[in-house]
Amino acid sequence: MTDGQPATQLYLISPLDVGGTFPDRLERALAAGPVAAFQFRVKGVDEHEAARLAAPLQEICAARDCAFIVNDSAKLAKRLKADGVHLGQGDGDVRETRKLLGREAQIGVTCHASRHLAMEAGEAGADYVAFGAFFPSITKQSEHRPEPEILAWWQRLFEIPCVAIGGITPANCAPLVSAGADFLAVSSAVWGGDEAATVQAFHRAIDGANSQVPGNM
Repeated sequence: MTDGQPATQLYLISPLDVGGTFPDRLERALAAGPVAAFQFRVKGVDEHEAARLAAPLQEICAARDCAFIVNDSAKLAKRLKADGVHLGQGDGDVRETRKLLGREAQIGVTCHASRHLAMEAGEAGADYVAFGAFFPSITKQSEHRPEPEILAWWQRLFEIPCVAIGGITPANCAPLVSAGADFLAVSSAVWGGDEAATVQAFHRAIDGANSQVPGNM
């Protein structure tokens, strides 16, 4: 890559059902190729049940050097001693979350298609900002539909990493990689089929997109 720019990395988001055989599926996915982070996203369960479900997944991530990020709840992230938390726009203040979780925690913020929200998050001390949904998603409905240009704009002006999210597949991710996404956050594309094969397909697609960028070898 030119200018030391690292390749786009994968950021897996869990399905809502992480019980049963899901730990085995996560193991397969992480064994199939490098994955930078895994977001634990469950709904409608209390904190004790969430902690029980998270335990084996957290161990798998630690063994693979994959950051374990909790969706929405800074309180749960603190309880689990997770690597970080991902905050939606209604999930709390970055500065307060930093006080709760400490300097080492990775704090990400959903910014939809808003440059203003992204700049606010960066100024507040977020470790990454997430833009999306770039494509229709069955995982989470969103009326926000940014263009890949927002990733290129962010990369030109800021050093904080940016995440692309929403309906991303190996077949459609190339424009996001080319625009400068540091991470591709993906869920249904991986868990809706053969997770290992899909992780490998993402890596091939990322490599292919990088090879098309002028100056990259």
